[in-house]
Amino acid sequence: MEDRKEYLKKKAFFDKILTIYGRNSVMEALEDSGIKIYKLHLSTSNRDASVLDKMVRIAKDRGVEINYCDKQSLSRISKNSKQDQGVALDIEMDYFVDIDEFISGRDSYKIIALDGVNNPQNIGMIIRSATAGNIDAIILLSSKKAQISPLTIKSSVGTIFKIPIIKTQNLAQTLTQLQKDNATIYTLEADSPHIYNRQNFTNKSIFVLGNESDGVSKEVSKIRDKSLSIPMNRGVESLNVAISGALLSFLD
Repeated sequence: MEDRKEYLKKKAFFDKILTIYGRNSVMEALEDSGIKIYKLHLSTSNRDASVLDKMVRIAKDRGVEINYCDKQSLSRISKNSKQDQGVALDIEMDYFVDIDEFISGRDSYKIIALDGVNNPQNIGMIIRSATAGNIDAIILLSSKKAQISPLTIKSSVGTIFKIPIIKTQNLAQTLTQLQKDNATIYTLEADSPHIYNRQNFTNKSIFVLGNESDGVSKEVSKIRDKSLSIPMNRGVESLNVAISGALLSFLD
């Protein structure tokens, strides 16, 4: 029984670990005292460089464990051998939560769900707007294309560490679970007759933003409760998904 408890405890911890890579991104994170660091990984194949020496000094000053490993092991940790530059950093993400943990005991919430949004800059800017606005959490697919990257962190200007992020393997299933919690699913679709800022939203509202080119997926469209649109003038077809996310974030 104790072994099982220990396993679950470790799993819960590592589920909240985010690994970033690249020398600039790792250095920025190490220098930010507001970011909780778990471990610094350095490849033994790295050539001597002042930036690496500085990383080691900062890590030691902050009491961060340093793991020296071969190039192949570092690539497995970073999952991006072409861009990791021989360094990776494990960050403790206190705001990574599962769906059950988030909805437990809540009478109301507003969530933005990203349905195939892949551009890391768009993801980061949406997270920034959601954090600054009236959104309580972000739902993000755990697909490889939608992974939180150093560029996502940079685009969010650090706000990614301030808002709950719910990661899911299957968005439609997660949205169905939220519907069972009496949440209403709203998708943003250009041809909807329902204007986004002229609605009476429910206490539990989920706003779904679709892929940059293909929009909301068929699986999600089938289960949504209502579609919304942002009216366009002067022949403009649509807004960038990050701008749409900003408008939804500041709805009352």
